[in-house]
Parts: sequence; C-alpha cells; structure tokens
Amino acid sequence: MDDYFRQYGLIGILVIVSLVIPISMLMGSRLLSWIGIRPALPDSVKQSIYECGFDSEKFEWNQYNFRFYTFALLFVVFDLEVVFLFPWAVAFGVLSLEFGLFILIEMIVFIVILMVGWIYAWRNNDLKWE
Repeated sequence: MDDYFRQYGLIGILVIVSLVIPISMLMGSRLLSWIGIRPALPDSVKQSIYECGFDSEKFEWNQYNFRFYTFALLFVVFDLEVVFLFPWAVAFGVLSLEFGLFILIEMIVFIVILMVGWIYAWRNNDLKWE
C-alpha cells in the first residue's frame, strides 16, 4: 500500500514540474520584456513568414500537389508497422507456446495486409516521385 501512494506521489511531482517549467519560462520572458532585454516590437522582417528559404506567396489559394499527401500517408502507415512489430518481437520469446503461436499467426496476417497495401501502392505508381 505504501508503494501505491509513492507512485502517485511521483506522478504528482511530475505534474508539478511540468507546470512550473513552462510557467516560469513565460514569466521570465515577460520579465525580460519589462527590463528591456527582449525586443517588444520586432520589425517587419522578423514578423514575415519564412519557410524553406522562399518568400510566401501573396495570394491565398496555392495549388497543393497531392503527391505530398500520398507520401505522408504511406510513411505513416508503414512506420506504424514498426511500432507494432517491436513489442511483439520482444515478447515473443517469453510467451507460452499456444499464445506465442497465436501471436505469430496474427503478425503474419498483419504483415500480409501491409504487403498487400504496399503492392497496391506500387502498382498504382504512388511510390514514384516525378
């Protein structure tokens, strides 16, 4: 029971530290602004939007290439595969024979589904950057 409350005490300390640090940073920045160390009115160059070394476009609607979105989705899907495979690989040797066999079959089905998605993306030329 004593260990139970100690664990919640550690969580409480973590919550307090995670609140104190950002609040102190904001208050320190405000204090530096009052003293005059931090600039209060940055010039127009500092407030301009800067991305990838190019000035931003002056009109609202830009054409967005859909290939960026496709590549991002494919990356997320295949990157999440690794997140699911690592715990399985670590716990596979510790599990019982029946349970381990069930998880092995599940992982094989999971990898087959991902391979079908990869082959589909490959056949539709979604992986080619032109």
